[in-house]
Amino acid sequence: MQRPVLALLLSLFLSCPLVAQDSLLQQKTFRSRQTLVAAANVAGYGGTMVALYRSWYLHYPRSSFHTFNDMHEWKQVDKTGHLYSAYIQSSASAALWKWAGMNRRSRIWIGGLSGAVYQTAIEILDGYSADWGWSWGDFGTNLLGSGAYIAQELAWDEQRIHLKFSFHRKNYLDHTLDQRSDQLFGTGWSERMLKDYNGQTYWASIRLAPFFKDAHLPAWLAVSVGYGAEGLFGGRDNIATNAAGAVIFDRRDIARVRQWYLSPDIDWSQIKTNKKAVRVLFTFLNAFKFPAPALSYSKGKWRVLPFYF
Repeated sequence: MQRPVLALLLSLFLSCPLVAQDSLLQQKTFRSRQTLVAAANVAGYGGTMVALYRSWYLHYPRSSFHTFNDMHEWKQVDKTGHLYSAYIQSSASAALWKWAGMNRRSRIWIGGLSGAVYQTAIEILDGYSADWGWSWGDFGTNLLGSGAYIAQELAWDEQRIHLKFSFHRKNYLDHTLDQRSDQLFGTGWSERMLKDYNGQTYWASIRLAPFFKDAHLPAWLAVSVGYGAEGLFGGRDNIATNAAGAVIFDRRDIARVRQWYLSPDIDWSQIKTNKKAVRVLFTFLNAFKFPAPALSYSKGKWRVLPFYF
Protein backbone atom coordinates (compact mmCIF):
# COMPACT_ATOMS: atom_id res chain seq x y z
CA MET A 1 0.00 0.00 0.00
CA GLN A 2 2.83 2.41 0.66
CA ARG A 3 4.71 1.71 -2.60
CA PRO A 4 2.39 3.79 -4.83
CA VAL A 5 2.68 6.72 -2.41
CA LEU A 6 6.45 6.56 -2.38
CA ALA A 7 6.52 6.26 -6.17
CA LEU A 8 4.34 9.35 -6.41
CA LEU A 9 6.71 11.30 -4.18
CA LEU A 10 9.69 10.23 -6.26
CA SER A 11 7.98 11.11 -9.54
CA LEU A 12 7.06 14.54 -8.21
CA PHE A 13 10.66 15.08 -7.15
CA LEU A 14 12.07 14.03 -10.52
CA SER A 15 9.64 16.23 -12.44
CA CYS A 16 10.03 19.41 -10.38
CA PRO A 17 12.15 22.26 -11.80
CA LEU A 18 14.97 23.96 -9.92
CA VAL A 19 15.13 27.62 -9.08
CA ALA A 20 17.24 29.49 -11.62
CA GLN A 21 20.60 30.45 -10.05
CA ASP A 22 23.52 32.52 -11.29
CA SER A 23 26.10 30.24 -9.83
CA LEU A 24 26.83 26.68 -10.94
CA LEU A 25 27.90 25.97 -7.36
CA GLN A 26 24.50 27.10 -6.09
CA GLN A 27 22.79 24.85 -8.63
CA LYS A 28 24.82 21.85 -7.48
CA THR A 29 24.08 22.72 -3.86
CA PHE A 30 20.35 22.82 -4.51
CA ARG A 31 20.45 19.59 -6.50
CA SER A 32 22.20 17.90 -3.59
CA ARG A 33 19.64 19.29 -1.18
CA GLN A 34 16.75 18.13 -3.33
CA THR A 35 18.21 14.64 -3.45
CA LEU A 36 18.60 14.72 0.32
CA VAL A 37 15.04 15.93 0.90
CA ALA A 38 13.59 13.35 -1.50
CA ALA A 39 15.57 10.55 0.15
CA ALA A 40 14.54 11.76 3.61
CA ASN A 41 10.88 11.81 2.57
CA VAL A 42 11.03 8.31 1.13
CA ALA A 43 13.07 6.76 3.95
CA GLY A 44 11.40 8.65 6.77
CA TYR A 45 7.87 8.15 5.55
CA GLY A 46 8.44 4.53 4.59
CA GLY A 47 10.00 3.80 7.97
CA THR A 48 7.19 5.56 9.79
CA MET A 49 4.54 3.56 7.94
CA VAL A 50 6.30 0.27 8.70
CA ALA A 51 6.64 1.22 12.37
CA LEU A 52 3.02 2.33 12.53
CA TYR A 53 1.84 -0.93 10.97
CA ARG A 54 3.94 -3.08 13.27
CA SER A 55 3.07 -1.19 16.46
CA TRP A 56 -0.63 -0.60 15.77
CA TYR A 57 -2.35 -2.38 12.88
CA LEU A 58 -0.48 -5.67 13.27
CA HIS A 59 -2.18 -6.28 16.61
CA TYR A 60 -5.72 -5.88 15.29
CA PRO A 61 -7.71 -8.19 12.99
CA ARG A 62 -7.63 -7.43 9.27
CA SER A 63 -10.42 -7.57 6.71
CA SER A 64 -11.14 -6.75 3.09
CA PHE A 65 -11.12 -3.06 2.23
CA HIS A 66 -14.24 -1.32 3.54
CA THR A 67 -15.53 2.11 4.58
CA PHE A 68 -17.32 3.35 7.66
CA ASN A 69 -18.96 6.62 8.69
CA ASP A 70 -17.45 8.13 11.84
CA MET A 71 -18.53 11.74 11.26
CA HIS A 72 -20.67 11.73 14.40
CA GLU A 73 -17.97 10.43 16.73
CA TRP A 74 -15.90 12.32 19.31
CA LYS A 75 -17.68 15.63 18.65
CA GLN A 76 -15.50 15.87 15.50
CA VAL A 77 -12.37 16.60 17.55
CA ASP A 78 -10.68 13.73 15.70
CA LYS A 79 -11.57 15.35 12.36
CA THR A 80 -10.05 18.62 13.52
CA GLY A 81 -6.93 16.62 14.37
CA HIS A 82 -6.75 15.29 10.82
CA LEU A 83 -7.03 18.82 9.44
CA TYR A 84 -4.23 20.00 11.75
CA SER A 85 -1.94 17.04 11.00
CA ALA A 86 -2.24 17.45 7.23
CA TYR A 87 -1.59 21.19 7.55
CA ILE A 88 1.53 20.72 9.69
CA GLN A 89 2.92 18.00 7.42
CA SER A 90 2.30 20.18 4.36
CA SER A 91 3.99 23.18 6.01
CA ALA A 92 7.04 21.14 7.01
CA SER A 93 7.38 19.50 3.60
CA ALA A 94 7.10 22.81 1.73
CA ALA A 95 9.71 24.37 4.04
CA LEU A 96 12.13 21.54 3.24
CA TRP A 97 11.60 21.95 -0.51
CA LYS A 98 12.16 25.70 -0.17
CA TRP A 99 15.48 25.01 1.56
CA ALA A 100 16.29 22.64 -1.31
CA GLY A 101 15.83 25.46 -3.83
CA MET A 102 12.60 24.39 -5.50
CA ASN A 103 10.71 27.16 -7.26
CA ARG A 104 7.76 28.74 -5.47
CA ARG A 105 4.82 27.22 -7.33
CA SER A 106 6.26 23.70 -7.35
CA ARG A 107 7.06 23.66 -3.64
CA ILE A 108 3.60 25.03 -2.78
CA TRP A 109 1.83 22.22 -4.64
CA ILE A 110 4.27 19.38 -3.98
CA GLY A 111 4.90 20.29 -0.36
CA GLY A 112 1.31 21.37 0.18
CA LEU A 113 -0.20 18.12 -1.04
CA SER A 114 2.25 16.03 0.99
CA GLY A 115 0.13 16.23 4.13
CA ALA A 116 -2.96 14.88 2.40
CA VAL A 117 -0.91 12.12 0.72
CA TYR A 118 0.73 11.05 3.97
CA GLN A 119 -2.54 11.01 5.89
CA THR A 120 -4.42 9.21 3.13
CA ALA A 121 -1.93 6.33 3.25
CA ILE A 122 -2.94 5.84 6.89
CA GLU A 123 -6.59 5.85 5.81
CA ILE A 124 -5.80 2.96 3.46
CA LEU A 125 -4.41 0.97 6.40
CA ASP A 126 -7.61 1.78 8.30
CA GLY A 127 -9.62 0.50 5.34
CA TYR A 128 -8.10 -2.96 5.76
CA SER A 129 -8.57 -3.03 9.53
CA ALA A 130 -11.62 -4.93 10.81
CA ASP A 131 -12.06 -2.54 13.74
CA TRP A 132 -12.05 0.61 11.59
CA GLY A 133 -12.38 1.36 7.88
CA TRP A 134 -11.75 4.00 5.26
CA SER A 135 -13.32 7.22 6.51
CA TRP A 136 -14.47 9.76 3.93
CA GLY A 137 -14.67 12.30 6.76
CA ASP A 138 -10.99 11.78 7.56
CA PHE A 139 -10.07 11.94 3.88
CA GLY A 140 -12.00 15.18 3.44
CA THR A 141 -10.40 16.90 6.43
CA ASN A 142 -6.96 15.75 5.25
CA LEU A 143 -7.61 17.61 1.99
CA LEU A 144 -8.86 20.65 3.91
CA GLY A 145 -5.68 20.73 5.98
CA SER A 146 -3.44 20.69 2.92
CA GLY A 147 -5.78 23.13 1.20
CA ALA A 148 -5.47 25.58 4.10
CA TYR A 149 -1.72 25.72 3.55
CA ILE A 150 -1.86 25.88 -0.25
CA ALA A 151 -4.59 28.55 -0.39
CA GLN A 152 -2.69 30.94 1.89
CA GLU A 153 0.55 30.53 -0.03
CA LEU A 154 -1.17 31.19 -3.36
CA ALA A 155 -3.17 34.14 -2.03
CA TRP A 156 -0.66 35.84 0.29
CA ASP A 157 2.70 34.10 -0.29
CA GLU A 158 2.79 33.45 3.47
CA GLN A 159 0.84 31.81 6.29
CA ARG A 160 -1.23 34.44 8.05
CA ILE A 161 -3.38 31.83 9.80
CA HIS A 162 -1.43 29.01 11.45
CA LEU A 163 -3.15 25.88 12.68
CA LYS A 164 -1.86 24.93 16.14
CA PHE A 165 -2.30 22.38 18.90
CA SER A 166 -2.30 22.28 22.69
CA PHE A 167 -2.86 19.51 25.21
CA HIS A 168 -3.36 19.09 28.93
CA ARG A 169 -3.72 15.69 30.58
CA LYS A 170 -7.09 15.11 32.19
CA ASN A 171 -7.16 13.55 35.65
CA TYR A 172 -10.43 12.69 37.34
CA LEU A 173 -11.43 12.30 40.96
CA ASP A 174 -13.69 9.44 39.86
CA HIS A 175 -11.68 6.20 39.60
CA THR A 176 -14.01 4.74 36.97
CA LEU A 177 -13.33 7.68 34.64
CA ASP A 178 -9.57 7.35 35.08
CA GLN A 179 -9.85 3.62 34.38
CA ARG A 180 -11.99 4.20 31.29
CA SER A 181 -9.51 6.83 30.03
CA ASP A 182 -6.64 4.38 30.50
CA GLN A 183 -8.53 1.80 28.43
CA LEU A 184 -9.43 4.20 25.63
CA PHE A 185 -6.45 6.52 25.45
CA GLY A 186 -3.53 4.70 27.10
CA THR A 187 -1.64 5.44 30.28
CA GLY A 188 1.51 7.21 29.05
CA TRP A 189 1.66 10.95 28.53
CA SER A 190 2.53 10.63 24.83
CA GLU A 191 -0.35 8.20 24.23
CA ARG A 192 -2.77 10.51 25.96
CA MET A 193 -1.57 13.48 23.94
CA LEU A 194 -2.27 11.62 20.69
CA LYS A 195 -5.52 9.91 21.67
CA ASP A 196 -7.32 11.71 24.51
CA TYR A 197 -9.76 14.06 22.82
CA ASN A 198 -10.82 15.47 26.18
CA GLY A 199 -7.43 17.13 26.63
CA GLN A 200 -6.78 18.28 23.05
CA THR A 201 -7.44 21.77 21.72
CA TYR A 202 -6.95 22.81 18.09
CA TRP A 203 -6.41 26.46 17.21
CA ALA A 204 -6.57 28.79 14.24
CA SER A 205 -3.97 31.42 15.13
CA ILE A 206 -4.53 34.62 13.13
CA ARG A 207 -1.69 37.11 12.80
CA LEU A 208 -3.18 40.58 13.20
CA ALA A 209 -0.71 42.93 11.50
CA PRO A 210 -1.51 41.96 7.87
CA PHE A 211 -5.23 42.58 8.46
CA PHE A 212 -4.80 45.85 10.41
CA LYS A 213 -1.95 47.51 8.57
CA ASP A 214 -2.61 51.01 9.93
CA ALA A 215 -2.63 49.88 13.56
CA HIS A 216 1.18 49.38 13.76
CA LEU A 217 0.79 46.12 15.65
CA PRO A 218 3.79 43.87 16.38
CA ALA A 219 4.33 41.45 13.49
CA TRP A 220 4.32 38.46 15.88
CA LEU A 221 1.02 39.28 17.65
CA ALA A 222 -1.82 36.87 16.93
CA VAL A 223 -5.23 35.94 18.29
CA SER A 224 -6.27 32.30 18.38
CA VAL A 225 -9.67 30.67 18.15
CA GLY A 226 -9.65 27.19 19.68
CA TYR A 227 -11.92 24.15 19.58
CA GLY A 228 -12.10 21.14 21.87
CA ALA A 229 -14.56 18.96 23.76
CA GLU A 230 -15.07 17.34 27.14
CA GLY A 231 -16.93 14.39 28.64
CA LEU A 232 -15.99 12.01 25.80
CA PHE A 233 -15.69 8.44 27.09
CA GLY A 234 -16.76 6.72 23.90
CA GLY A 235 -17.01 7.52 20.22
CA ARG A 236 -20.74 8.30 20.10
CA ASP A 237 -21.89 7.98 23.73
CA ASN A 238 -20.56 7.22 27.17
CA ILE A 239 -21.57 3.58 27.34
CA ALA A 240 -19.63 0.40 26.56
CA THR A 241 -20.43 -3.31 26.40
CA ASN A 242 -18.29 -6.43 26.32
CA ALA A 243 -18.31 -9.19 23.67
CA ALA A 244 -21.29 -10.83 25.37
CA GLY A 245 -23.30 -7.62 25.19
CA ALA A 246 -23.17 -6.86 28.92
CA VAL A 247 -22.75 -3.20 29.91
CA ILE A 248 -19.32 -2.66 31.44
CA PHE A 249 -19.31 1.16 31.49
CA ASP A 250 -22.29 3.51 31.67
CA ARG A 251 -21.76 7.20 32.36
CA ARG A 252 -24.52 8.72 30.28
CA ASP A 253 -24.97 11.15 33.16
CA ILE A 254 -21.83 13.00 31.99
CA ALA A 255 -22.55 15.64 29.35
CA ARG A 256 -20.56 15.49 26.12
CA VAL A 257 -19.92 19.14 25.31
CA ARG A 258 -18.08 21.24 22.73
CA GLN A 259 -15.77 23.98 23.95
CA TRP A 260 -14.59 27.13 22.20
CA TYR A 261 -11.68 29.34 23.20
CA LEU A 262 -10.29 32.80 22.45
CA SER A 263 -6.72 33.61 23.43
CA PRO A 264 -3.71 35.77 22.45
CA ASP A 265 -0.83 34.00 20.72
CA ILE A 266 2.62 34.42 19.20
CA ASP A 267 3.60 33.80 15.58
CA TRP A 268 7.17 32.66 16.13
CA SER A 269 7.97 32.86 12.42
CA GLN A 270 7.78 36.66 12.66
CA ILE A 271 10.51 36.95 15.29
CA LYS A 272 13.73 37.65 13.39
CA THR A 273 16.98 35.94 14.30
CA ASN A 274 20.23 35.12 12.53
CA LYS A 275 20.81 31.93 14.52
CA LYS A 276 19.82 28.82 12.58
CA ALA A 277 19.21 26.74 15.71
CA VAL A 278 16.83 29.39 17.04
CA ARG A 279 14.95 29.51 13.73
CA VAL A 280 14.52 25.73 13.86
CA LEU A 281 13.23 26.04 17.43
CA PHE A 282 10.78 28.78 16.41
CA THR A 283 9.51 26.62 13.54
CA PHE A 284 8.85 23.79 16.01
CA LEU A 285 7.17 26.10 18.52
CA ASN A 286 4.86 27.49 15.84
CA ALA A 287 3.06 24.14 15.64
CA PHE A 288 1.81 24.65 19.21
CA LYS A 289 -0.35 27.26 20.88
CA PHE A 290 1.55 29.48 23.31
CA PRO A 291 0.24 29.06 26.88
CA ALA A 292 -1.77 32.16 27.79
CA PRO A 293 -4.99 33.38 29.42
CA ALA A 294 -8.13 32.46 27.49
CA LEU A 295 -11.86 32.97 27.29
CA SER A 296 -13.79 29.70 27.23
CA TYR A 297 -17.34 29.24 25.91
CA SER A 298 -19.26 26.05 26.63
CA LYS A 299 -22.87 25.12 27.46
CA GLY A 300 -23.94 28.71 26.85
CA LYS A 301 -21.53 30.19 29.41
CA TRP A 302 -18.28 32.15 29.23
CA ARG A 303 -15.39 31.53 31.61
CA VAL A 304 -12.09 33.34 32.11
CA LEU A 305 -9.12 30.97 32.30
CA PRO A 306 -6.01 32.63 33.80
CA PHE A 307 -3.75 30.11 32.06
CA TYR A 308 -4.63 27.59 29.37
CA PHE A 309 -2.71 25.16 27.20
